[in-house]
Amino acid sequence: MKRYVRLVLAFAAIIVLLAACEREARRFQEPATAASVPERSQSAELSAGGNGTTVPIGNAYEENAYAISQGKRLFVWYNCVGCHSHGGGGMGPALMDDKWLYGPEPVNIYRTIVDGRPNGMPSFAGKIPEGQVWQLVAYVRSMSGLVRSDAAPGRNDDLAGTKAENRREPAQPKGGGSPPPER
Repeated sequence: MKRYVRLVLAFAAIIVLLAACEREARRFQEPATAASVPERSQSAELSAGGNGTTVPIGNAYEENAYAISQGKRLFVWYNCVGCHSHGGGGMGPALMDDKWLYGPEPVNIYRTIVDGRPNGMPSFAGKIPEGQVWQLVAYVRSMSGLVRSDAAPGRNDDLAGTKAENRREPAQPKGGGSPPPER
C-alpha cells in the first residue's frame, strides 16, 4: 500500500511540475503583417520632436527573450555601440541608468530611433525594418532593467564591466527632462 501511495504522490508531483513549467512561445520569424505592429499595441500621437504621426505604444517584444536578444545583436550590428558604448554612454547618452531625456516609455524610444533627436541622434526611418526597431526598443529598455529579468538577455562573455541585463535592479526612470544644451 505504501508503494502505491508513493507512486501516486510521485505521479502527482510530476503533473504539478509540468503544469507549473511555463515556457514562452518563440517565434523565430515574424509574419509580415505582425512585424509592423506589435501585439497588444495601442496608439498615441506624438508631436514633440517627431512629425506628429500615430505610432503603436505597447511593445510585445519586451516579454519575448528571443526578440530582446535579437535587439541586443542589432544594437551592435547597427553600430549603436559606436555612440552609446554598450549602454554605458559615450558620444550618446548612457542607456543603463535612470536618466531618460525623452522618457523611458517604449513609444518615446521608438520615436527616438525612427525620427532621431536634435544634437546627434540620427533618424533611422526607412533604414531599419519596424519589427527590428521594436526589438531594439525592448533591448534598450532591458539595459535599465525595465523588462522582466527572465526575458532580458545575459551578459556577453567579452563584456564583464557591468551586471548582465537580467541581473540588474529595475531603474526608477526620472522622466522627461530637458534636451542637452546646444554646443
